[in-house]
Amino acid sequence: MGSIFRRGRIYWIKYYRNGKPYRESTHGEALEGAKRLLKRREGEISKGEIPGIYFDKIRFEELAEDFLTDYRVNGKRSLDKAERCVRKLKEAFEGMRVTEITTARIKAYIERRMEQDFSNASINRELAALKRMFSLGAQCTPPKVNRIPHMPMLRENNIRKGFFEHEEFLALREALPDYLEPVVTFAYHTGWRKREIVSLTWDKVDLKQGTVRLDPGETKNNEGRTLYMNEELWREMKALHARRRLGCPYVFQWQGRQIKDFRGAWDAACEQVRLKGRLFHDFRRTAIRNMVRAGIPERVAMSLSGHKTRSIFDRYNIVSDEDLREAARRQQAYHERAQFGHNLGTVGKKMASFAERPIGPIY
Repeated sequence: MGSIFRRGRIYWIKYYRNGKPYRESTHGEALEGAKRLLKRREGEISKGEIPGIYFDKIRFEELAEDFLTDYRVNGKRSLDKAERCVRKLKEAFEGMRVTEITTARIKAYIERRMEQDFSNASINRELAALKRMFSLGAQCTPPKVNRIPHMPMLRENNIRKGFFEHEEFLALREALPDYLEPVVTFAYHTGWRKREIVSLTWDKVDLKQGTVRLDPGETKNNEGRTLYMNEELWREMKALHARRRLGCPYVFQWQGRQIKDFRGAWDAACEQVRLKGRLFHDFRRTAIRNMVRAGIPERVAMSLSGHKTRSIFDRYNIVSDEDLREAARRQQAYHERAQFGHNLGTVGKKMASFAERPIGPIY
């Protein structure tokens, strides 16, 4: 049986689990509070659960480090995004016991981030990281958390609808630095992700066969991909191969180094051609839409662009104003044909009715 005692003015409790004594402060001066805590701990032990005092020793930093370790050992490409989420979460939860991270505290965190004008999508990514930390803690042996607090996710409208018309693509390409023109040309025709393009190496390109391939594990969905280049891409690749730098394995390079961050040049070019706010990822939506409009079967288009799920593909298959105008023209043509058929049928009926009329006497 447990017991209650005092150290100074603070009540403490003592209980046993597997013959081992545990002493825990109630951090209060109320005897009734000590009785309730002792009863709760004895109830946990009788159910075979780990006493809550064990979880009180676990801090946010331990869960955060386990979270990042999981990213590293599994080779996840979004490690940099995970690290950014952890840095933001540390501003609110650093040094805090995991038992102190409650739904109320999480709501306060959400409110503070909203006051800082962060988007719902950004806040949700941080909440997802926090939830993953608790999930990993619950999966440990022994577990590091005894419950996963409810985390209210925010409603977000993250279905982006940007894409480039052909004239916009040509204008933007002209405004970009020379070393980026092949990058956007490749993106416009293939719909590949930015990371897949800038990390492409010459050993993946076969100019004789006119193919570019990505091996399994090199893509976001971990599936291999083979692209047969059209004429414009083949000419672009041939020109890049002719002026490649010795010792640089990358297809798209700048002064012998891999192209990585070009947000400054991108933003400046977009502003110059009045396309401010456009994203490089818009080329992905553009390529998919163009493939479908060109009559390429959707399954093949998904394979070329690297889409694994149909729902995401459908989001990218965007309808433009011109598509709507074309639909109106086709609808009008259909109604005109139907009206013409109706009129033709009416004339035919009248002619048939006239032919059936009795003819007067012939003299």
